[in-house]
Amino acid sequence: MLNPHGAELTIDLAALADNWRLLASRAAGAECGAVVKADAYGCGIAQIVPALAKAGCRTFFVAHLAEGETARAAAPDAAIYVLNGLPPGALASYAAARLRPVLGSVAEVNEWSISGKGEPCALHVDTGMNRLGLSATELAFVGSEAELRKMGVGLVMTHLTASEDKSDPMTDEQARRFAAIAARYPDIAKSMWNSSAHFRDGLPAYDLTRPGYALYGGNPTPGAPNPMKPVVGLRASIVQLRDVRDGEAVGYNGRWHAKGPRKLATISVGYADGYPRNGGGLDGARGGNALVGGVPCPIAGTVSMDLIILDVTDAPADAAKRGGEAVLIGGELDLDTVGAGAKTIGYEMLTNLGRRYQRRYVNG
Repeated sequence: MLNPHGAELTIDLAALADNWRLLASRAAGAECGAVVKADAYGCGIAQIVPALAKAGCRTFFVAHLAEGETARAAAPDAAIYVLNGLPPGALASYAAARLRPVLGSVAEVNEWSISGKGEPCALHVDTGMNRLGLSATELAFVGSEAELRKMGVGLVMTHLTASEDKSDPMTDEQARRFAAIAARYPDIAKSMWNSSAHFRDGLPAYDLTRPGYALYGGNPTPGAPNPMKPVVGLRASIVQLRDVRDGEAVGYNGRWHAKGPRKLATISVGYADGYPRNGGGLDGARGGNALVGGVPCPIAGTVSMDLIILDVTDAPADAAKRGGEAVLIGGELDLDTVGAGAKTIGYEMLTNLGRRYQRRYVNG
């Protein structure tokens, strides 16, 4: 059957559920939630949230109101927090979808305290990111635990900046700062852990954890074997093959030249599909790879909008053929490896996954 798409994206829902169960088992008695912002890291809120709910997840975190509404439709009974706060005039929409804003400024706290109703809210305290959240000074003006409870605050949280790097002292410093804040509100639930914190010793788990990247197969322990199962796979079709001579230029602006006679394959995927333009291989600078017949084949030249050129000289002839398959994510090309090859990170690879792919959810 003809596939009208240039590439196929597979998302393994059983592996996703297993990843959540592993993280839940490491949550040190805390409830394990799930971060499903950015359309569930590019994997699709409408499909990911029900799969996680079936696995036992009861609490989800999104970035925006619209994402929260999509998550609510997928999980009618879940607790859903909106991380990016409370936009002016949005109270009615939050109440209608039973969403919980994560208040991160004095202005949001004031608006919520005057007019907020319905679901509990969360209070975000900044412990070192300087991005969102109340400073320790601002927090002093918010009030006591009794005043927070009256306001409807059901969760106090912070965001770790470098928990994946065990050599960075900032995580311990943030934990110290948050412990001092947590002591002010002993009977309100707290949340600090992200994905990598599940694999660190000595950090209190508090009441609720918020894994994200690891759920989708990203490595929460850089430099060590990945404890998570791969969730995402990406494969594209070879649309054309050609032989080039030594020294011939390849791709836009001729920034890659053949070193000896080479066989090239063009595949039907490009930066319009979310594969970074910087993933191309240039003279003197390798880029990403794809697997053709199980053999790593480097990208030759700049990634185009709809096409990528591969050097398939070393690939098996029965695999490097028109209609053959090139694996861009899968096997030894895990998210973090692909991200590094494209001079970015696995997070960006995930969240940029294109809408032109044929999406296939498996093991649901």
